[in-house]
Amino acid sequence: MRIESKPLRYFYEVARTGSFTLAAQNLNVAQPAVSMIVRKLEDSLNLKLFHREDRKVALTDEGKALAKHAEAVLRALQDAEMAMQEYHSLDYGVVRVGIPNMIGSYYFPPVLMAFRHRYPNLKLAVIEGGTSQLQQMLLDSQLDLAVITTESMTPELQGHQILREQMMVTVAKEHEFAKLRSVTPEQFFAEELVMFKGEFFHRKAIEKLAEEVGCTPNIGIETNLIPLIKSVIRHGFGISTLMPMAIEPTDELVTIPFESPIWLNLCISWRKNGYLSRANQVFLEFVLEQGYPASDAS
Repeated sequence: MRIESKPLRYFYEVARTGSFTLAAQNLNVAQPAVSMIVRKLEDSLNLKLFHREDRKVALTDEGKALAKHAEAVLRALQDAEMAMQEYHSLDYGVVRVGIPNMIGSYYFPPVLMAFRHRYPNLKLAVIEGGTSQLQQMLLDSQLDLAVITTESMTPELQGHQILREQMMVTVAKEHEFAKLRSVTPEQFFAEELVMFKGEFFHRKAIEKLAEEVGCTPNIGIETNLIPLIKSVIRHGFGISTLMPMAIEPTDELVTIPFESPIWLNLCISWRKNGYLSRANQVFLEFVLEQGYPASDAS
């Protein structure tokens, strides 16, 4: 019994999307072709891989088992294809990197521009998202590299720490906290907050702090738009936490540390057993050349 890569790819796309129609769209083929190839795979294996009821599709137990193997095999094939491309020069290559909102807006732009200046033929695909989202995209091979918090590293990932930043309470110049040397968690949570939403590490850190001190955050506004967060704070409709890198003199905002400083350790990470193309290796080396510590975060 032999399974070819094409039917395996078609099967996995149906399993991943839960739809023959969506799988056909993603594979850029006609839906009947997908159905026929998956049916032939089932016949060759003498196994039923999907439950088909009307337009609903669900994996059988046998299908679930094959899907796990298919994911690993197709990922290995993708890595092999990338490895073969590396025999060409750096005239070709794409770096898919995930970067959190604030880091991407205030920290990485000069790094990315300097990289493109040194390697003009390499392409950068920058994806913005929260730590959990980027971590999952990394594990799903949708990203090659991602900047995530060190504490969110899993055994499947490895990386290097590139940044250590303090989370600062951020208020308007007229706010009473502006004259304080530090802010207690209780003082912070007594205020109306404007916070990042979703899986962003800032939000996770605040939720963790609230749980530790037994407080319930009073969140008035949720947004991932940093200019909006700063505007809300400046006009006195809430306070928040931001990294110092996001604060500019024209913002007219004040930052104060928490009574017990909250530090965020960020690392650039990749799949431990995945293949890093030459383009990605060059990008990783370039980022670490910028004077960041080279400590292993695996």
